[in-house]
Amino acid sequence: MELNNLRPAAGSVKTRKRVARGQGSGRGGTSTRGHKGAKSRSGYSRKLNFEGGQMPLQMRLPKRGFKNPNRVVFVPMNVGQLEAISEKHGISELSTAKLYELGYIKKTEKVKILGDGELTRSLTVSVNAISNKGKELIEAKGGSVTLL
Repeated sequence: MELNNLRPAAGSVKTRKRVARGQGSGRGGTSTRGHKGAKSRSGYSRKLNFEGGQMPLQMRLPKRGFKNPNRVVFVPMNVGQLEAISEKHGISELSTAKLYELGYIKKTEKVKILGDGELTRSLTVSVNAISNKGKELIEAKGGSVTLL
């Protein structure tokens, strides 16, 4: 066996169909595209959701719902969670920037403090919103709250 007489196994390599190369090839004329219609034309590309001219499904169904562009979404955090975060990282000042830095929220998210849990230390908190109970709990321990 030498490099100059290597051949692929019999039947493993097939010749490709040469379309539109004359009538003698058996694939001339309409070149396997049939007669007329959009699919026979050059430059045809199937439109997404096209149903042959019938009204497409997404247009037949009714519109539903409403997306309020002015809706403000807060990330809820309980006083107990703030306690755990401050204990874990050894800090007494918590702000949205600090919570982002520590990986608890995303950069664009807004935080609302809720009043569930216990608080044993004084915390200085600056967030976007706070519930009345959360504010009472923080200020009862000598902490302060500033809203952004």
